[in-house]
This record gives sequence, structure tokens and C-alpha cells, in this order.
Amino acid sequence: MKALILSSSPRREGNSAALAGAVAAGLAEAGHAAETVHLADAIDGFLRDCRQCRRPDGSCAIDDGYRPLFLDRFLGADGMVVATPIYWYGMSAQLKAFFDRMFCYVAASYPEAETVKARMTGKRIGLVLSSEEAYPAVSAAIVHQVQEYSRYTRSRFVGAVHGYGNARGEVRRDPLDPLAEARRLGRGFFDRYASDYRIDTERPARVWPEAAAVPA
Repeated sequence: MKALILSSSPRREGNSAALAGAVAAGLAEAGHAAETVHLADAIDGFLRDCRQCRRPDGSCAIDDGYRPLFLDRFLGADGMVVATPIYWYGMSAQLKAFFDRMFCYVAASYPEAETVKARMTGKRIGLVLSSEEAYPAVSAAIVHQVQEYSRYTRSRFVGAVHGYGNARGEVRRDPLDPLAEARRLGRGFFDRYASDYRIDTERPARVWPEAAAVPA
């Protein structure tokens, strides 16, 4: 399987980038392909008014690296892990722009919109984030947004890892060892249990098979 990892902090060697690296290592250990992209290398601008900006053939006129990132790398991947620091209790502007600019390719005015939407669905989605503040709900807005994106695109949100640190790389000193947790997220990314029930979902009476080993 193939996963795209989006490292969205403008600080390349920061704490969320370290967590992204741990996820990539875990994916490699499990035999999966992982590509890491620093969003600052691909995105130069935010979403504009498509009615004024779109080219006559329906394509996006913003001339940066977003088009190949989205159409080739993202749509071509089986899953995506996004990494972000927490800025003002939300995700980084770079990551928000990645989600916002999807609109250019799913709007009816884009000629291949139906194909794009079909290829966006069914992916596995993960989240790793870092913050200085350890208040339990500090990540709630980001987790909820990624979870709702997953629901909306009929994708599967498989988990989040939160590390604490401020200085560059300080997340490595977090006694909860979020780097090890991020590595585990990568190792199990494509097969870990992740449910998203609806009221009419058919489901068994047990979560785990009777023969499954119970950890000591």
C-alpha cells in the first residue's frame, strides 16, 4: 500500500516533522511505501475566487505545486497522514490551504470533478500533531475537522498522535514517547481497527474474534 505524509509546519525539523518521520518509519517497517511532502514546497497561495481565477478550460490558475501534489500524489495514494503543529488551537495555514484548495478540483466547473471525487473516497486518514500546551482539548478542533473530512469523503480516520514540545525536536523528550506511538500508527496504518458506525450499520456482537490473543 502507499501512504502520502504531509508535513505542514514551515519549520522542517520541528516537532510535528519528527512525528511525521516516525510515521514514515513505521510504514516502511510494515512493508508499505511512504512519501513525505513538505507543504511549504508545494503550496504558495491560498484558495481564491474560482469564478474569477479559473482558466477557460476549467483548470486551476494558481501556478504552484498543488496540482501535481493533489492529482498525482494524493489521489494516487491509498492513505494520507497529515502532520501539523497547533497554531491558535487550529491546524497550520499550509495544511488548511491543502484542504481548501481541493475545492478547485471537486467543483462542477472542473471538467474531471466526478473522477476526482471518486478517487478521493475510501482512503485511510491519520493525524499527528504537536503543541506546547498540554490542555486535554487543545487538539479537539483539528481532530474534529480531520474526522469530519474523513466522514465526508467516505474515508476512514484511523487515529491521532499528539506530542508535546516547543523547542525544535523537544517532542523527543516527551515522557509519553509520542514518537514510538507515531511509529506504531505507521506500522498499523493500513490494518488497524477503526470503526465509524451509523445507526443502520450491520455489525457483529463482538469487536474482536474470540480466538484473538488478549494482551497481558
